[in-house]
Parts: sequence; structure tokens; C-alpha cells
Amino acid sequence: MNDRCNVCEGRLNRQNVTYTQFYEGQFMIIEHVPAWVCEQCGEVYYDPEVVDRIQHLIWSGETPARMVETPVYEFER
Repeated sequence: MNDRCNVCEGRLNRQNVTYTQFYEGQFMIIEHVPAWVCEQCGEVYYDPEVVDRIQHLIWSGETPARMVETPVYEFER
């Protein structure tokens, strides 16, 4: 992994982040995902094996660790 951000050239730091995805009508949340985060602009990068694990979790239909209720708002109608 390059140690500089492709967007702003800021330095990347290893952190755990929360990954979110809307998939097949459901909002998915994956917590504690290892990522590289730019300390300057906040851009997030994932190693290929992390992306593979994220895809597996979303597509596998595994039982989630827990369920949360999420409010939904419409910006304009």
C-alpha cells in the first residue's frame, strides 16, 4: 500500500473504520474494518483481502452479529 493519499497526497494511517453499503434493499454495516485513512482529507483505502472479506460478509447471507433499526429521511419530495 502506498503511504500517500491519491486524492491529496496526505499521509495514510492504519485505522479500524465502519463500512456501510446498501445492498438488495438493506443497509449493511460492518464494524471494525481495517483500512488506510488519509489524515488530511479522510479518504479511505482497503487492502484487497479486506475487500474480499467485506464482499463475503455481504453476499454470504451469514447471520449478522446484531441488528439495528435505522431512521430514513427524504431530503426533498
